[in-house]
Amino acid sequence: MSKLYYTAPTDAIFENVKECSAAIWRTLGDEQAYAEEKISRIKDIGNVRDNLMYMVSMFDQNNQEMLSQMICDDARAAIRERLIDGGANKETINF
Repeated sequence: MSKLYYTAPTDAIFENVKECSAAIWRTLGDEQAYAEEKISRIKDIGNVRDNLMYMVSMFDQNNQEMLSQMICDDARAAIRERLIDGGANKETINF
């Protein structure tokens, strides 16, 4: 594994994924506390190291697909590159 997985993306990409992730969490779970707990985990995280991938990894495959459809093309490419760098099978990547 190279260093890409642990390299922060541009601030624009990070903020795009952060906003879309929070939007998805607001729609999930029967209890508002569930969504609030997830949102609180990402609310104040900064764009350092692998925090982009941390946000992505919080979702299951179905919700990663939803996230992929919501984020900008640059963010989708940045995540895909990092997943491949981390050893993910290219055929199973939603991004």
